[in-house]
Amino acid sequence: MKKPTAVILDAYTANPGDLNWDYLEDVCELKIYDRTPKELIKERAKDAEIIILNKFSLDKDTIDMLPKLKFVALLSTGYNVVDCEYLKEKNIPVSNIPSYSTSAVAQIVFSYILYFSNRTADYNASVKNGDWVNCPDFCYLNEPIFELSGKTLGIIGFGRIGRRAAEIGHAFDMNIMVFTPSGIKDGADYAQFASLNEVLRVSDFITLHCPLNDDTNGLVNDDFLSKMKEGAYLINTARGAVVDEFAVAHALNSGKLSGFAADVLSSEPPLPSNPLLSAKNTVITPHIAWAGYETRLRLLRVLNDNIKAYLSGAPINVVNQ
Repeated sequence: MKKPTAVILDAYTANPGDLNWDYLEDVCELKIYDRTPKELIKERAKDAEIIILNKFSLDKDTIDMLPKLKFVALLSTGYNVVDCEYLKEKNIPVSNIPSYSTSAVAQIVFSYILYFSNRTADYNASVKNGDWVNCPDFCYLNEPIFELSGKTLGIIGFGRIGRRAAEIGHAFDMNIMVFTPSGIKDGADYAQFASLNEVLRVSDFITLHCPLNDDTNGLVNDDFLSKMKEGAYLINTARGAVVDEFAVAHALNSGKLSGFAADVLSSEPPLPSNPLLSAKNTVITPHIAWAGYETRLRLLRVLNDNIKAYLSGAPINVVNQ
């Protein structure tokens, strides 16, 4: 039986060369493109039954260029880049990769928290700059550091990643406060559920783990920030558009926030004019929380499962049913 044609439109971020696609070649006639400009989509994918993509935008006009398309396999959990409703109208399932990066995202959240609490990067730079060599004492404190024990971690959204962040925070003996937009309040007995205003009022750290939708778009605005504890820290590993970046930059520069860390921005790559790039006390990483070797290996394994399930006639992890 002839293998279906599958095209990967933006392969590089998921696999920059340290993994392989061999398992897909066993079941598909596979074409791999590291990146695909919009003008080449028709040429590259017009014969594809299966399209595999990460952040490539698949809108209605693009879908109409692809008459043989029968299945969309995402290399991500999020699916806002794909017009799922239009694909549903055309009876084309879209499968995502759920839950593959839970531990990885929670891990980067605490890399930010530990950066702010211990300033290890700053002290390392200071030592390498000769400050310790020239110090009259056995140690010095040019940046304040503090313990996490007893501090309050506020979690906005309590899905798998929010719960994992809570577990880690609890292991550091932090107080865990949770606001869940869904209203579902099941979870660990050490997590205290409260209103958004209460979580903002008492938390030393706020970490965002909510999906991007009409209710959360621009959630972190001037009003949100005004209700936060003075000198608190804010972390965003959800979606860039959850945050009003100008409002956060103002809160940082005014001292309302002591620090802001993010792995996601409203535009990726960011524009040079993004106010967070020049704001005080920011830590910004280029959307890498999901990109650890083990995490991407897990992602590719689930992709394999999704494609095999589709080929068997019973697609799984479908987000547009």
